[in-house]
Amino acid sequence: MKKTKPAQLVLETGEIFTGQAPAMQEGVTFGEVVFNTGMVGYVETLTDPSYAGQILVFTYPLIGNYGIPNPSTWESKKIHAKGVIMSELAPNYSSHSAEKSLADWLTEQKIPYLTHVDTRALTKRLRSKGVIPGAITDLSAHPSQFEDFSNIHWVKTVSNPQPEYYGTGEKLIIAIDCGMKENIIRSLLRFPIRIKKVPHDYDFTNEPYDGIFISNGPGDPTQCQTTVRHIQKALQNKKPIFGICLGTQLLALAVGAKTYKLPFGHRSQNQPCIEIATQRCFLTSQNHSYAVDEKTLPADWQVSFRNLNDQSVEGIEHQFLPFFAVQFHPEAAPGPEDTQWLFQKFYDQITQSTKVAHAL
Repeated sequence: MKKTKPAQLVLETGEIFTGQAPAMQEGVTFGEVVFNTGMVGYVETLTDPSYAGQILVFTYPLIGNYGIPNPSTWESKKIHAKGVIMSELAPNYSSHSAEKSLADWLTEQKIPYLTHVDTRALTKRLRSKGVIPGAITDLSAHPSQFEDFSNIHWVKTVSNPQPEYYGTGEKLIIAIDCGMKENIIRSLLRFPIRIKKVPHDYDFTNEPYDGIFISNGPGDPTQCQTTVRHIQKALQNKKPIFGICLGTQLLALAVGAKTYKLPFGHRSQNQPCIEIATQRCFLTSQNHSYAVDEKTLPADWQVSFRNLNDQSVEGIEHQFLPFFAVQFHPEAAPGPEDTQWLFQKFYDQITQSTKVAHAL
């Protein structure tokens, strides 16, 4: 075990939660404090770009017991959370695929963390008052000012600067990278397609393509005005569009709807959602702070999925054209794969759209 020292998480509202930090950990780390209730999947969670700018609290009491596997299973090339808060960090790990401990990985990636924190009390605070800016510090440091995260364009910090290409199929998908998880690429490549993953502000509207995918990502969707304008122009082509998580919010903004910030967001692998058309319930993996205001959706758009915990919008779709998006993560990683069929729906729309175009 690493040597530790007393440290603390200070919330902007004044509350202090004490714990233990690595002895060599120094300085002050600011972030928006959020919680995730997943029992497993800490590797995929920490490498999800949607956590950029956030201090992540794991509510499950023991984290790290199966170590860190090969990077080929990660959701990106690095940890995106700014800090990690845990109740207990497993002193030992055991897994055939593990290459290192969680503690060593966090240290290697220069991610500050706290253990032995009362994460139950902290989570209850966040649930009652909402997401709060905070700072991981030594006991002697008490920040008087906290960063304002609301105006930061987080998507710009995680989107790849240059286009990337995948696959060898006939159909071409433009995938807008707002912080895309790797398992989304893996899920799309199960079909005979080619993918051109483009930066969030890349203008693809004059290029040939068969469908558009809009990815997940961090932060306030209203910061992505360039992306929204490109989506608005693409809608006029009436080619299939599929969005996930932030992609839902961006698609909604593109058709004139509005978004709002949830009190403490949805971050877990067991969020129950109901498909309106079939009344079938699915367990879903989620990680988002914002949602679509359904009262502002145009008349030709409808809610396709709804969260059974708080009734918020979990999916939208056009009533006639091949445009749809879901707020949850059908690619899972981590979480249930109950809604993987949505990728098949997207591919079917692309092939059907091509047939119609040829007939015309």
